[in-house]
Amino acid sequence: MKTVKNSQFVSTAELAKLLGISRIAVFKKIKNGEIKATKVGRAFIIDKKDIPEIAGNALSEENKRGIEESVVKTIKEYGETLRLLGEE
Repeated sequence: MKTVKNSQFVSTAELAKLLGISRIAVFKKIKNGEIKATKVGRAFIIDKKDIPEIAGNALSEENKRGIEESVVKTIKEYGETLRLLGEE
């Protein structure tokens, strides 16, 4: 089988590694239309120019935990203030 390397595209495995998610998650996002991909044989390829847009829609587990911790801390420290502001 002949393989052609084209630096304009990335594989699903490469994209998964870049985004910090599993290949299965990448396939699900392709199926849901969240990631634009082209099928080549049995594989999918993703144009590199689409990666910034894709990356903006994906958070790694570490980033998700950081956001959650920040929200909890903010509510703990400013909960009463936020509640009062919400009543205005």
